[in-house]
Amino acid sequence: MKYRFLILAETQMGESIGLVGSVPELGQWDVNQCVRLKTAGDRYPLWFTDPLEIAPLAGESACITYKYVRFAANGTAQWERFGGDRWIPAEPMPPDSLYVVEDGAFGYPQPQPFGYLEPPRPRVFPPVTANGLKIVVIGSSVAFGHRAWQFNGWAGLLGETLQHSHGHQLVNLAEPGANISSTLKCFSDRVVPEQPDIVIIALSLGNEGLATCAPHQRPALQRRFESGLLQLVSMTRDIGARPILGSVYPHGDYGAEQTRLLYDTHQRMTRWDVPLLDWLAVLDDGQGRWKPGISYDPAHPNGLGHRLMYEAIDLSLFQLTRAELTQTAPHPIPIYLDPEGFQITAEPQAKRLRIINPSPYPYQIAPHWQDLQTALRQKAGLAPGIYITPQPQADVPASFAAQADGSIATPLEIPPGADLEYHSTLPLFAPNQSQMLFYDGHLGILKADDHNLWVINETNQLYNVHPMWREVRHALKAMPPGVYHDPHHPEAPFRTLMVGSEGMESRVKAPAFSALRFTYKCALEEINRIAIVPLGDRCAVRMMLYKMEYDGPAFPFDLTRTTLIGDIADIIESRFTDMWNPALLHYSHNAGRIYHNKWQGLSFAHEVEDTDSPLRDMSPIHNRMRSRYSARAHRFWYTLQHCDKALFIRTGWADRGGVLDLLQKLEKHTQGKPFTLLLLSPQSSDPFQDIPNLLHYNLEFNPDRMYDDLDHWLYCTQLLKGILESLGISSQNLFWCPPNPSGNPEK
Repeated sequence: MKYRFLILAETQMGESIGLVGSVPELGQWDVNQCVRLKTAGDRYPLWFTDPLEIAPLAGESACITYKYVRFAANGTAQWERFGGDRWIPAEPMPPDSLYVVEDGAFGYPQPQPFGYLEPPRPRVFPPVTANGLKIVVIGSSVAFGHRAWQFNGWAGLLGETLQHSHGHQLVNLAEPGANISSTLKCFSDRVVPEQPDIVIIALSLGNEGLATCAPHQRPALQRRFESGLLQLVSMTRDIGARPILGSVYPHGDYGAEQTRLLYDTHQRMTRWDVPLLDWLAVLDDGQGRWKPGISYDPAHPNGLGHRLMYEAIDLSLFQLTRAELTQTAPHPIPIYLDPEGFQITAEPQAKRLRIINPSPYPYQIAPHWQDLQTALRQKAGLAPGIYITPQPQADVPASFAAQADGSIATPLEIPPGADLEYHSTLPLFAPNQSQMLFYDGHLGILKADDHNLWVINETNQLYNVHPMWREVRHALKAMPPGVYHDPHHPEAPFRTLMVGSEGMESRVKAPAFSALRFTYKCALEEINRIAIVPLGDRCAVRMMLYKMEYDGPAFPFDLTRTTLIGDIADIIESRFTDMWNPALLHYSHNAGRIYHNKWQGLSFAHEVEDTDSPLRDMSPIHNRMRSRYSARAHRFWYTLQHCDKALFIRTGWADRGGVLDLLQKLEKHTQGKPFTLLLLSPQSSDPFQDIPNLLHYNLEFNPDRMYDDLDHWLYCTQLLKGILESLGISSQNLFWCPPNPSGNPEK
């Protein structure tokens, strides 16, 4: 019998590795007679032997025991110190074959061996008998049998038992490295032709990347995995086979957060209407890692771990005949019926719910309707999450939320004559249904194709999705640039999603427990996007835009005081270059403000922070202002360059000459684009008559009063919103400047 031994060993110059063991070919434990290993530059730190011919041993349970030895440059031998002897079974092998024995790392003997034949023998599956079933296993390396001797892992042990006891045939189609996405892709090509009676789906969170991905990616990974499993279950049922799920299992590199997600997924899998091979209970040490002695490496069980997985399988799941497995199309299950004919039926496997109200009365399904909620919990099989209707109507709820116990969490108003069907959004998260652009455990953004995406809010709070949210903004780069809208509520505010070259460029509001579909409407160039650019004199405009949620990243005049309109024109004409010039700034301790020496109507009240000492050292403040205001100035010019129309808003008293000067400067810098200066000041409009591009309202917007009186703040906001609406400005055509346009550093 021929063997090649492999070991990973970090060595110093002049050191080498030897192999000594219980048989003459390995020196019979005499270190001076050991077998010397070698390495190579492209294979180090892997050490290996040439093929060794070892005479067969008598007895079925005979084995070869051995250890590795590290030799120093002076010949001193250091034996492996931890654990017992290594061992391999001395079993017969086919002629001209070679056992490759992978022994892991030097100094850490494996309690169970891992070896395989080279060249590998093709897998031979005993044929199914007349009364037997065909069972197909799909999964990754653990299902393949990786790290078990001759890859005879839990699936191999199960196949041997089922062939012997029932005449079943187990065909193992698992592939090392497989994950949810690859398994979904190959299902029709590999599984369907086998015409299986049972499909065991055995995949892991480890192969999805849970141990190595960034923390913020973990919820998305978990949701994609669970949704993909449910999709595989559905595909299995569609071909007339019975699905069985292998549970998740530990990983040696999981931390506390990964372990929590592991346990959450396991608990959800136990509540699905699918038989589960529960491996976690026998493998987990209570912290998401392997129990001692049952793993080969962080991702794989050893031979003992595989045997524990096999022994945990309930063999009665396979004590079936083909006749017993024959499936008919699932029939709707009656959930509720009252004398008025109001009824609810469910298809648990398909995660569907149908609500019919033939009566002339409206019904409200509310959490406190105990009889109905109890029936839903017991019979409907609702998966937790959002359910949507395929054909939303104006007078019926578009979605509802199911709780973990299968009850409905949100009130549903069911109008007379309604016949509604709802289905779970869980399948939308599966890799073969969409590309998950963003998911944080609460909000999901899914790309269905280049023309459609979903925004799914699984919380009981309204979600504000906006360009200032960096991860979301960047995620939308995956969609082609353009205007997307909600086709069922096209005129609703904040239901228009604009995507530019830098990602998301508008604000979207996702109601609580909702699933919004956005469909491509047109190119950005086909609509006139209007930018709102405040020009002082104080922060009143910024405050009101914030309340109506039309605010974006700050512009130069948003958080300053500019009492002189002439300063505004001069600052813009100078392209803001001196606005944050340290030589032109001075701090007033009494006023608590920074004043400008050149533009004496300009001052700053929000730049000095609690940790600053402006009387002693202004340099940190100067550096911060340079960073902030250079970015705000960059946004100002970017906005004028990329918007289709600009609305400049200025509050505070102004004179006709100052207004004309400002308009002249704005016309120059907008370079022919249409623009309007909206002047809001408590003075007569007479001085401003007949001035082109100017719109004046005799109104006062005092930010101090707004801060003191929320009702007044809201009143002012409604006034400004009415003015904007009269100008045709809404969330559907508002230009949103990115926080970091054209590569400017994030601020």
